[in-house]
Amino acid sequence: MKAWQRQGVGLENLRLMDLPIPEPGPKQLLVRVKAVSLNFRDKAIVDGVYLPEIMTEPFVPVSDASGEVVKVGSEVTQFKKGDRVTSHMFTKWIDGSPKKDDGANALGGPIDGGLAEYMLLNEEATVMTPSSLTDEEASTLPVAALTVWFSLVEYGKIKAGDSVLVLGTGGVSVYAVQIASALGARVIVTSSSNEKLEKVKALGAKDVINYVETPEWEKEVLEITEGKGVQHILEVVGGQSINRSIEALALQGHIYVIGFLESMMAEVNLFSLLAKQAQLHGVNVGHRRAFDDMMRAFDELNIKPVIDTVYSFNQALDAYEHLYKGAFGKVVIKVSE
Repeated sequence: MKAWQRQGVGLENLRLMDLPIPEPGPKQLLVRVKAVSLNFRDKAIVDGVYLPEIMTEPFVPVSDASGEVVKVGSEVTQFKKGDRVTSHMFTKWIDGSPKKDDGANALGGPIDGGLAEYMLLNEEATVMTPSSLTDEEASTLPVAALTVWFSLVEYGKIKAGDSVLVLGTGGVSVYAVQIASALGARVIVTSSSNEKLEKVKALGAKDVINYVETPEWEKEVLEITEGKGVQHILEVVGGQSINRSIEALALQGHIYVIGFLESMMAEVNLFSLLAKQAQLHGVNVGHRRAFDDMMRAFDELNIKPVIDTVYSFNQALDAYEHLYKGAFGKVVIKVSE
């Protein structure tokens, strides 16, 4: 089979190789990959900044994949040949609390991921693809959508009428707009692009703020919410953005820290944190059970993934470069028909 391998740090060390098709173990599925999508994690892995101590070359990158089961192990009971399935990144986190070794058992680094014509999936870490979604659409869900769902639903217990602040318009942020809106929340979005702000309004955002035109966006959020602040904030920026998020938060509101685009380090105003009685959650995707719940909800709520561009398998490096520049929605690679 054809497969892309990371053979060192940097995009120049992501190489197209001929590899043997793997054989599934007793509780594994062999999946013919149809499509994968890229996340910020994939960029961080290529750049060598995401858990470099556990990455052992060579390996096949990319955690998020959808495809068709072509062979099942001898002890598999939940899936059969011909089923359409989607991967779950943390292969051992099925339900409950995370474990310390979840990172070491993650797809797309250090375990071989989906940027190949075939991949192995553990039966317990696989979900059925809804008939309402194409393979390209389903491939965008495992990290970006589940991170949002896990934040708002599992941690935040979001309810209709809540207010949600979404920072930016990347893949995770676009899903935050769609999911929060579908669940009946009032959504506020920040971006530097008025064009992208118009697009998120079409997806359900009620209020938008251009943070270049309004640098103190946290004050604008307070004005929009009549001084109350928002109950939920999807924080993807990191660095000093954390303190602005705290200021924009309602009393006992939730901040979900799911990214570090600006910086991995932050100097936090502890007085503001205490005064707001803020609930600060570090979110690293979610478990398989929540993924199953989310898949059913997407079907019922008719949420359609937003895809920026679909690249061919041979254009994988172009897809990564697109990711580096930024996208509205998700960057997808079509692996096979």
